[in-house]
Amino acid sequence: MTLRSLAAASGAALLAQCISIAVSSSAVAAETPEHWVAVWATALQPIPQRAELPPLYRAPEVAGRTVRQIVYPTLSGKVARIRLSNVYGKTPLVIDELRIARSAGGAAAADGGGSRVTFGGRGEVSIAPGGELDSDPITIGLSAGAPYAISAFMGPEQRIVAWHRVANQVNYVSAPGNHSADASAAAFRGRFTQYVWVTGLSVEAAQPSATVAAIGDSITDGMRSSLNQNRRWPDELAHRLAASGLQSTAIVNLGISGNRLLNDSPCYGDALASRFDRDVLRRPGVKAVVLLIGINDINFAAMPPHGGLDCDFPHTPVSAADLITGYQRVIAAARRDGVKVFGATLTPASLPPERENIRMTVNQWIRTSHAFDGVVDFDAALRDRAQPDRLQRAFDSGDHIHPSDAGYAAMADAVPIDAVVSAAGK
Repeated sequence: MTLRSLAAASGAALLAQCISIAVSSSAVAAETPEHWVAVWATALQPIPQRAELPPLYRAPEVAGRTVRQIVYPTLSGKVARIRLSNVYGKTPLVIDELRIARSAGGAAAADGGGSRVTFGGRGEVSIAPGGELDSDPITIGLSAGAPYAISAFMGPEQRIVAWHRVANQVNYVSAPGNHSADASAAAFRGRFTQYVWVTGLSVEAAQPSATVAAIGDSITDGMRSSLNQNRRWPDELAHRLAASGLQSTAIVNLGISGNRLLNDSPCYGDALASRFDRDVLRRPGVKAVVLLIGINDINFAAMPPHGGLDCDFPHTPVSAADLITGYQRVIAAARRDGVKVFGATLTPASLPPERENIRMTVNQWIRTSHAFDGVVDFDAALRDRAQPDRLQRAFDSGDHIHPSDAGYAAMADAVPIDAVVSAAGK
């Protein structure tokens, strides 16, 4: 064999070896694709655009300041992504620096402000009106149930036009300047109890990890539960799953206080039937849903102006048939995406007789129609046995509509976790 032919043969062997390695690497990659799972989430609602807003609807000033928000993931993971939303914006959402760190309590952050978050390799980001964007993967190591501080240094013209209004979580605004890397809480003198822009946190997780989305109105949102204590029923369900050793299933809360199934509101957000695709089906890893909605549709006449603001509730009565049609629309959307839906019965709200009859008719349909993939009987868990149109006293927060912390815990106990987790795993 000549020197030239020997070199050619060696080159061919080397090429074959490289091809073999590449094929093997591709096979490994094909066997272990990225699998992202939502582990914390919230749903936004627009702030009413009025010349004069009552105090309840006045957002803090954030231009050129740092906003620090506290979130609690419900599943652990080594690599994470943050989702930002400008879905209701009329101008670009501009963030000049974003960081995530383990919370050190209050507005304090551990690890020197934590990890810098990038978007396409860049530290600053501008999101067009109506847009949403996931960050680049962040190697941080999230622990389920632990608090994390997400700090955003906002652009010089930025203002808040949408939020999740009832967060039941204190968040923070700094004095002017970039304090995203501050470990100290000293600069964060402003406080507010909403979530803004940050709508999701996901982790890269092994199969068959999945997410169960809880969606609905104020009773899912956790209205009147204890501030900063994570006592909403989806929180209690996450605690129950962890205690049961079911640590491959995340729970995210997409309730909006005041929300309705069928009609939009400038105060209470888009109708659930309309927002279901964006708020649930576009979340990574969502395989099952617990749906609790309808009491505000039934009880519209009892809802006065909120915080001095006319919330434009229509004066057309809603029937049980109308609600059932809305449920069927949500179920059909979920089925198209292979997502299982558990229908939750509407809880007692001390309604007048004609509206109570609608609630009872809807609950009977939820229990017996077999339209859903399963049923969660929150009504049975919370009602007073002697007066079934009312909450048990121990489960009543005091307004006869929203549960107490004990009531939310009872709701979590009523969820058939084996059935829900099994549905999420398929």
